[in-house]
Amino acid sequence: MVNNPHIVVAGAGSIGCFVGGVLAAARHNITLFSRPRFAHEIRAHGLTLTDIDGMAQRVDAEGLNLTDKPTCFADADIILVTVKSGDTATMARAIAAHAPAQARVISLQNGTENAETLRAVLANSDVRAGMVPFNVVPMGQGCFHRASSGDIMIEAGSGALAQALRVPQLAIEETADITQIQWGKFLMNLNNALNALSGLTLQKQLRDRRWRKLLADQWAEALRILTASGIEPSSAMPVPVGLIPTILRLPTPLFSCVATSMLTIDAQARTSMSYDLMAKRRTEIDAFQGQVVRMGVKAGLATPISAMVVDVMKLAETAKEGLPNLPVKALRREI
Repeated sequence: MVNNPHIVVAGAGSIGCFVGGVLAAARHNITLFSRPRFAHEIRAHGLTLTDIDGMAQRVDAEGLNLTDKPTCFADADIILVTVKSGDTATMARAIAAHAPAQARVISLQNGTENAETLRAVLANSDVRAGMVPFNVVPMGQGCFHRASSGDIMIEAGSGALAQALRVPQLAIEETADITQIQWGKFLMNLNNALNALSGLTLQKQLRDRRWRKLLADQWAEALRILTASGIEPSSAMPVPVGLIPTILRLPTPLFSCVATSMLTIDAQARTSMSYDLMAKRRTEIDAFQGQVVRMGVKAGLATPISAMVVDVMKLAETAKEGLPNLPVKALRREI
C-alpha cells in the first residue's frame, strides 16, 4: 500500500460522510463522491462529526474534496463503497469505467451480497466485504453523529488495509470470518424495518416488549432459513445467535439488565430505514426481509413475518408520508 493513499468514498451518505470525515480529520487524502444534497450541505457547513462517547471533530469544507463526478476514481488507491444495496451495481460500473485495476475496493454496506455484486463487475480488482456495526444519525447542517458503538470489520487480504485506514477515532480490523460476521449483522439489521415502521426511537422500541417479541419471532424465522441454507452466522453480542430470541422475549426490567449492549444507543437514534422513509426515499427492505423471503422460497419454508414486513414497507415507501407509526399488530398476519 502506498504512503498516504488516495481514498475515495463512493456514495457519501450518512455512513460515508462519517467514515470519510473522520479519516479526513486525521489528514488522510479523502475524496467524497457524494449525492448533490449532501454535497451542498457539506459545502455550506463543512463536516461536524460526533459520537456516543463524546468525540467531536470539525472538518472545514475547504479541507474536503467533494465531487459528483465519477472521474474522481481515476487516481484512487482505496475505494470505500457506501451506497445503498440497490445502487451497488451502478456504482460498480462507474468504478470499472474510471478506477485503476490496482485500486482496492471495500464494501462498507448493509446486506450480504454487495461484495459479490462488486466482484461480478470488477473481476480483476481486489474487492473486500466489510461490516459497519454502528449507525449514524444525520443531524443536519453537515453534522453526522455515531449513535451506537462497534468496530468496522473488513475481509482479510494483502496490503494491510485495516492498518492503512485505522485512526484513533475509527477502529478497523481485518478478519477471515467476514461472511459469518456479515450474516450476524444481517440478523441484527432485521430490526431496521421494524424500527422504521414503529415510528419509535431505537431505545423506546427496544424497551417495548411487544416490539421485542415481534423482533424475536422474526429473528427465529430468519435463523431457521439460514440454518436450512447451511449458513452459520456469528453473534455480534457475547451470546450465541440462537439465544437472542429468548433474551428479546424477557420482561423489560430483566431484558434491560441482560442486554445492556443492545441499549447502548443514543436516545435520538433511529435506523437508516427510518431516515429513508422520513426523506421519502427507497429503503433496503429487499436486501433484508426480502432476502429472507427469497431464501425461504428456495428452501421450501414459509416466512410469514418477513413477507408481511416487506409488504407493509413497500406500502410505506409508496405512500411517501414519512414514518407510519404502526402498532405491532399491523405486522402480524394472524391478528
